[in-house]
Amino acid sequence: MPHAEALTVETATAEPWWRGATIYQIYPRSFCDSNNDGIGDLPGITARLDHVASLGADAVWISPFFTSPMRDFGYDVSDYRSVDPIFGTLADFDALVARAHALGLKVLIDLVFAHTSDQHPWFLESRRDRSNDKADWYVWADPKPDGSPPNNWQSVFGGPSWTWDARREQYYMHNFLREQPQLNGHHPAVQAALLDVTRFWLDRGVDGFRFDAINFMMHDRALTDNPPVANPAKRTRPFDFQHHLHNQSQPEIALFIERLRDLLDGYGAFAVAEVGGEQAYQEMRDYTAPGRFQSAYGFDYLYAAALTPTLVAETSARWSNREDGGWPSWAFENHDAPRAVSRWVAPEHREQFARTKMLLLAALRGSIILYQGEELGLTQVEVPFDLLQDPEAIANWPQTLSRDGVRTPMPWLADEGGHGFTHGRPWLPFGSDHAALSVDRQSGNPNSLLHYTRTVVGFRNEQPPLRWGSFEVRTADDQLLVFDREFEGRRLRCHFNLGAGDVAIEARGRPLFHTGAVDAAHLGDYAALIEEI
Repeated sequence: MPHAEALTVETATAEPWWRGATIYQIYPRSFCDSNNDGIGDLPGITARLDHVASLGADAVWISPFFTSPMRDFGYDVSDYRSVDPIFGTLADFDALVARAHALGLKVLIDLVFAHTSDQHPWFLESRRDRSNDKADWYVWADPKPDGSPPNNWQSVFGGPSWTWDARREQYYMHNFLREQPQLNGHHPAVQAALLDVTRFWLDRGVDGFRFDAINFMMHDRALTDNPPVANPAKRTRPFDFQHHLHNQSQPEIALFIERLRDLLDGYGAFAVAEVGGEQAYQEMRDYTAPGRFQSAYGFDYLYAAALTPTLVAETSARWSNREDGGWPSWAFENHDAPRAVSRWVAPEHREQFARTKMLLLAALRGSIILYQGEELGLTQVEVPFDLLQDPEAIANWPQTLSRDGVRTPMPWLADEGGHGFTHGRPWLPFGSDHAALSVDRQSGNPNSLLHYTRTVVGFRNEQPPLRWGSFEVRTADDQLLVFDREFEGRRLRCHFNLGAGDVAIEARGRPLFHTGAVDAAHLGDYAALIEEI
């Protein structure tokens, strides 16, 4: 049986580009540094877009590059309409978009609409007094009679969701860092300003957006206390002791999404929502209902302790095969979650697992997101405390796993200082094994994971059932996962062994693609087979 017999199938379809797309996430600080200050930038991204195009990706998603004090590395925006000088200029961004489009890549950017930086001009005006034009653009509240915060809400990064401001003699709300004050998403003027921000980037040629933490955008205006979690297990943050019913997840968010969708449709643009929390599944359905965003993704896989058949079956079952059932996006890794090859498999199985994991992602129904370095099999880096940058990890050391370990720089060239990322001192250290996994080393090895990833993405792109077809689970036991993908009368059966040790299968069709030790009756350790039946 061939390792990869990719059948090219020509089919006419009216499907939009994003449906079944492969989206490549770029974390700008860590992708490529063009000016040798140790921090990646927009010209560096532009110089390396050929690499993304070579994977067969449809789009790049670029994490925030806006002007920011960098207390949360760009997710604390102080100017939505500019590029932070460490990343370049607006002209650099325009050049990036032009180069991406010349390579056939769409460009998605992050928009952070739940909060701004405390250095944003909107907040500086809002905090000045209670009567200015932007006085109600953020969430302000009087203290209780004893001077304590207005309710029990806790922030994600630790401590109360409220910080006292002496200018107004009030508390302001923040779901994350105190330097990230909560926008009042209910306010009509705030909504209008955010729509203007969206239009600004659409006019610069952006093809779509990933909306960060969109379910945090509005709060319960009555400031009702959140109920406690009964009998909590070990918790590392006060945030974990509450059910977050009132500081987020308000029904009015979906109405604002409809306004965003109206704007996006005028440009033919795409949007995917990031949705986490206890109500994520219902909110993802709500946010992708007709007339709202095209897609959404959550943390089903990003924080999962293991990749199991049951997990895949349960997460996929939450999305209907119907046209009006919403369209999921899936990611196994991103800038907030540990590298999958480090958390899901023992080191001795890592190489084979990385291939099966990549094929599984490509076989799921939905759009898929590859995080930079995932195509190389990069491992999680243990960043020592004295080199940590992540504010959440620093605040909750050593209980919270640092996000820095997945944000380390891309290794482009094995034998150069800075591994082709920079000639300066990189802002985070490389992993000790990352040079051996570099792009140049793998480009010269036809058996590398990088070459394999290109083959897998190409196979997905050539198979309409994988890109657009329905999804039906046939088997999901302790180790074996079998599901069917079907589109316009063609059915593919996908067999995955998600464990060590052989499993029996009943292969009865024409084999199209396999990885690992496979025959018609067995799958070896972490092996997979896709056949047409």
